[in-house]
Amino acid sequence: MHTMKKIFIPALLIFLLAASCTKDLNQIPISSATTATFYKTPSDFIQGVNAVYADLRGYPDRLLELSEIRSDNIYGVSVAVRDWDPINDFSPGIASNTYVEEGWNTDFNGIFRANTVLDQLSRNGGNVGSASLATRLQAEAKFLRAFYYFDLVKYYGRLPIVDHPMTVDEANKLKQSDVAAVYDLIISDLQFAISNLPASYTGVDVGRATKYAAEAVLAQVYMARSGPAYGISGPGLGLSEWALAQPLLDDVIGSGLFAFNPNYANIFSYANQSPTPTGNKEAVFDVMYLTGISGNASTYGATYPWVLTPSGYFLSLKDTKSNGSLEIIPVSQDLVNDYESGDLRLPATIYTAGYTNAGSTENRPFFKKYVDVTKIPTTSRFDWGINFIAIRYTDVLMRKAECILNGAPGSQTTVDSIVNLVRTRAGLGALTGVTLAQLFDERRKEFADEGTRWFDLQRSGQLLTVMNNWIGTEDVQHRINQVVANYVIYPVPQSQLDAAPGLYIQNLGY
Repeated sequence: MHTMKKIFIPALLIFLLAASCTKDLNQIPISSATTATFYKTPSDFIQGVNAVYADLRGYPDRLLELSEIRSDNIYGVSVAVRDWDPINDFSPGIASNTYVEEGWNTDFNGIFRANTVLDQLSRNGGNVGSASLATRLQAEAKFLRAFYYFDLVKYYGRLPIVDHPMTVDEANKLKQSDVAAVYDLIISDLQFAISNLPASYTGVDVGRATKYAAEAVLAQVYMARSGPAYGISGPGLGLSEWALAQPLLDDVIGSGLFAFNPNYANIFSYANQSPTPTGNKEAVFDVMYLTGISGNASTYGATYPWVLTPSGYFLSLKDTKSNGSLEIIPVSQDLVNDYESGDLRLPATIYTAGYTNAGSTENRPFFKKYVDVTKIPTTSRFDWGINFIAIRYTDVLMRKAECILNGAPGSQTTVDSIVNLVRTRAGLGALTGVTLAQLFDERRKEFADEGTRWFDLQRSGQLLTVMNNWIGTEDVQHRINQVVANYVIYPVPQSQLDAAPGLYIQNLGY
């Protein structure tokens, strides 16, 4: 059995994980009785921060469900109407969709937990015992609060700013703030994290947020803000902050702590991940999972490997534990055709051989980047034992190239060298004079099945053009609506509108 060292969900915090399952604004306060008595020792504060990390567990699932399925990488039409169909179809009636609700609730749950820890550090920080540890825990909590808020702003645009524990009455009066104000909090939190997080960790702390993870996220924030606004209250503000992002990326690159893996498939190998003795040098920050814990497998393992892999495929292997999606969620033919002949990333990312289950043959391609049939969990589909690389070193390199092409300091030679490093690993020939269009096309194939495509399209300014052209050729069933600017972001979940009627304004178009 493949067993990893840890995930940031200690057993003593299961009661905290279970304490916030409701889908309305009443989940904002973690009870005063709990917070007043829990934070008495250094271990209490560490476990409190660990609980904030715990809400990262479903982060990769959300990337696949709300970014990958939304994009031109997936043509997700089903025989029965599944939760992913209206996401892929650009249906305006998705305010109550399971995926839309989950993204909002889980990210805000992480924010509420971060606020509780930060409040307790302010009130009872002397109980930590070490000023340096207290500062680091504060920096970790602020990093995570920024991470969750950045995730939210990319999906939903305007948001309520919750930067301290609130009562239900306070929460029910808190309206959405403009995106610029949300970004102000995100940037402030990340700047504090950069100044106060260590460069690396050892032992059981490997996997916690570092200075370089915070720098990489802040670079992503500046780049998202640099994208076009599309005339909506979304993540793009048209600020052209490429020159602010580039030095942060350069610092990550110059740290010497990360490396470009020359073998593409090995990046996603179960044997090549933190915290192994060498670790995965492609991982600037990853979501870590623990597998094989007797009695708690469904609490600690990963679920994302099977999200875009059909149950029929696992059944064809005589495996009844892994489940998979209820129906196949096919990779678009446009994406398959986009790979050049001999591109090594295609077989590592997409299953194209077909399978037969219960006498029925399925030949449509699907994503399988994270599925290793020799590592299928033996107890539960919720117990996959592979980390998710939330920030990949290759992404840092390619983002540097993107900044240069958008006017940040640097040369075309640097851009070409970065893109050709990626292409050489993929078994492809070199390019010269790489353009932004070519860079985004390379990113599409490099990060397919990693949940970056929708955000890349947002930032590129070509989202509407690319998606509508794609629909015109890919949508043979004529089920997908025309993509308009309003659909760059998702609706405010209906549960939030119902919790305090009149408090939130629904995003346009929904």
